[in-house]
Amino acid sequence: FSGCFRAKPQLWYRTISDKEFVLQCALPGEDATNIYKNSPVKQHEVKWFWHQKDKEHLEAIRESTNLALQGDALWFKPVRDSASGIYICMIREKIPCLKIVLEVQTKKEAKCLGYDTNTLYLLAGNGNSIACPGTKCYSHIRKPDVKWYKVRHNEIYLNPTYDEDAGIYVCDYTLFDNTTKWTMRTAVTVEVIGKPLKLECPVQFGFERAKVSCKYMFFLFSVYPKGLKGHILLHVAKLEEVSEMDFRSNFTCFAQNSVGNATAVIQLKRKRRVFLLYILCSAISILFAFLSCTAFIYQHWIEIVLMYRSYLVHNETTGDGKEFDAFVSYAKSDSPESDSAFISEEKFALELLPDMLENKYGYKLCILERDILPGGAYTDEVVTAIRQSRRIIIVLSPAYVSGPSIFELQAAVNCALEDKKIKLVLIKFQAFQEPETLPPVVKKALRILPAITWKPSASAVPNKKFWKYMCYHMPVNTTKLWKQRRWISHRIVEWLNLAGPSKAGCLFMGVFVSFSFL
Repeated sequence: FSGCFRAKPQLWYRTISDKEFVLQCALPGEDATNIYKNSPVKQHEVKWFWHQKDKEHLEAIRESTNLALQGDALWFKPVRDSASGIYICMIREKIPCLKIVLEVQTKKEAKCLGYDTNTLYLLAGNGNSIACPGTKCYSHIRKPDVKWYKVRHNEIYLNPTYDEDAGIYVCDYTLFDNTTKWTMRTAVTVEVIGKPLKLECPVQFGFERAKVSCKYMFFLFSVYPKGLKGHILLHVAKLEEVSEMDFRSNFTCFAQNSVGNATAVIQLKRKRRVFLLYILCSAISILFAFLSCTAFIYQHWIEIVLMYRSYLVHNETTGDGKEFDAFVSYAKSDSPESDSAFISEEKFALELLPDMLENKYGYKLCILERDILPGGAYTDEVVTAIRQSRRIIIVLSPAYVSGPSIFELQAAVNCALEDKKIKLVLIKFQAFQEPETLPPVVKKALRILPAITWKPSASAVPNKKFWKYMCYHMPVNTTKLWKQRRWISHRIVEWLNLAGPSKAGCLFMGVFVSFSFL
């Protein structure tokens, strides 16, 4: 025993004075998860000794008003400043010697920033959490996670809380003060209380001349009839709190008068938890909002991209050596259009396209008959004009694919394969069938290149979808986009006024998505 006294301590504990505290006679290597009030260890097999601070002799520990020996644990109810010292415990045939250092400090000495209560009253049937009160102490020292005896988390969450959850919960965390490894231990006493409840029992008495009475749950109430309709008595029994036993009990309402008696039985049932319903509704709401935003972005994708390009994208035309923004290729007609109800292909290419793309959006088009001086070879002039353009606009129609103008499409495809800055934009002006005589490279281009369909009902109004798609496929030139910004800003204000805050968020999310992908 003297050798045990001179041995190095194996455990170092700190705690806060005037709070409940427990020491367990368990070796440090044991991964204990529970401290029981009544351990299966026989009481006479456990011996505790105490070497008080500033004293020389060991003292055998005996139970007192605030000190209890329960199983292999030593309980302080509460622990005092004077309890600091060295504790030695022995368990016959299990632990020959376990030396423990205990240091009891005040909240001020432990530098506690506030202190959670050591006694919690939890409402039965509800979700409740138990926090470790000692975590607000030793704020100047970095602490790892809390180890709970019973549950291994910084905070215990009981959902729902049962009567059996009442008891004492002990939490530890490690402190490294200089070279000593301390275990900071605090305890929380949990008491589970029930909700108050009112039980209502309405009783209807018919017309009766004599005095009647209602006996209800061992109470007697006198009732006198009023008029020929009889009388209704509502009696309320109050339960101060609902316990587990109440869920297994029957509450009987008993009514009696001179005619006879009647009884009714009330049984209590737990409310079903609706957390799963809340989660399901939240998930459905989030999914619905996501799908709404996706649909909104899909519907207004062109406007979002144009807005993004209008303000954020760099100038695509800087230093590319091109003279024109787009070369316009269409079928030349020698006779006037037979159907005057619709705009002719030539009028579309020579009047409507320049009016919209040049006058309203500031692009520079190359129209062979208008911008190239005659005198050179036709093929050379076409190839030169295509190479000087950033986009090639092809107005497709039956006359185009079956006439000599198909050469311009073939030349444009060949130039685009050589110069990656050249891109083709196909306009399906009229429906057509591909002739078998088309070159393979032209057939492939008609299948894979983007195409915009012109509808006879379309007009020169800027906000029509056709012109949005045309602007989408045209090159980005920030020096010319100022003509589009007034229209785009007007459209943004219009969306925000009509769509509301939710779709406004979708709009800005779409701008972010376009910023990510473009």
